[in-house]
Amino acid sequence: HKQQTNKLQLYDQDREKGGQLRTKSIDLLNLTPDTDVNELLSDIRAAEPLITSSCAEQVKVLICKLQEKVGQKDDRRFYLFRALQAHNLPLTNVAFNKSGSSFITGSYDRTCKLWDTASGEELHTLEGHRNIVYAIAFNNPYGDKVATGSFDKTCKLWSAETGKCFYTFRGHTAEIVCLAFSPQSILVATGSMDTTAKLWDVESGKEVSTLAGHFAEIISLSFNTMGDHLVMGSLDHTAILWDISSGMLCVCEVISGRGVVCVCDITGCVGQCLATLLGHNDEVLDVCFNYAGQLIATASADGTSRVFSAETFQCLCQLEGHKGEISKVCFNPQGSCALTASVDKTARVWYANTGACLQALEGHSDEIFSCAFNYEGDTIITGSKDNTCRIWH
Repeated sequence: HKQQTNKLQLYDQDREKGGQLRTKSIDLLNLTPDTDVNELLSDIRAAEPLITSSCAEQVKVLICKLQEKVGQKDDRRFYLFRALQAHNLPLTNVAFNKSGSSFITGSYDRTCKLWDTASGEELHTLEGHRNIVYAIAFNNPYGDKVATGSFDKTCKLWSAETGKCFYTFRGHTAEIVCLAFSPQSILVATGSMDTTAKLWDVESGKEVSTLAGHFAEIISLSFNTMGDHLVMGSLDHTAILWDISSGMLCVCEVISGRGVVCVCDITGCVGQCLATLLGHNDEVLDVCFNYAGQLIATASADGTSRVFSAETFQCLCQLEGHKGEISKVCFNPQGSCALTASVDKTARVWYANTGACLQALEGHSDEIFSCAFNYEGDTIITGSKDNTCRIWH
């Protein structure tokens, strides 16, 4: 059993199948400080045969830890730990591994660098791309591999431990601008300005399949928790849900209007628009759920962010204070705070329930493109056009 934020990961060694490891995720989206743990455990055991009487007590301990984390009031302030002259040209993206012990930075200088969070030491420089390294990711939760997507139309798979390049994935005919590992780290998905997405086998390095369904550039993609569906967003104003096993496609309703966010129902690959989130008066540049799936945050070129309820779709609060467009927004793992990055050279930490600004992270000399919390929520990385990244504790 492994504890995650609002999630239990179950592992079972199946001796009848040659010791094959089976995994199952249990979402605890409605877990609150007032939840009756014994009643919840009883419900979980009734629905999940993997949880036997011999391990029930251990599961209860994990639920109690999750409940404690959910109930924590997070009003910490962050202080600059290190400012790293990370690259020779502006940074594009930053990302943590699952434990937060290391992070990666991508850059216009055609490299990706791997860093030790505790010391700020550079561990590896991943060289080989012939153009901007734009999309980067660890294969979390494992963290032993890194994928980089470049404007040179290729994606590379690297060892996070040695910096060795395992494979170069070739096949796209235009820039790769987004990528993601499947949760089981079996596949890498890449999205390109050539209007297609591709799946690549991590073990063999071979192309598995190509999705050709969009009519304009694909600019975002993400796997679901089980890894059997991939959703892609495109400049053609649609999102496509791809059932990986069957190859079935579902086109979500067209999103029209400036500053609009559409929330779609993907149950049964339907793609029906459940709600339209309004309020921004300029382009929405980023959107995310919190870990529990209860909140939605948006970031806009109008210089504001908003937090919506994923249940009622009502705007809960507005995050106002930046002096320019906001390119990135994310929640801390507890879901109590949101983090934004802006062209005004600052990142800001906000209370997600009230919209009050807890702190402005200042010090970069140019716009901030990317920001991220580590899994514990006690460290932040910011990456900037000033060629530096900053570690905040």
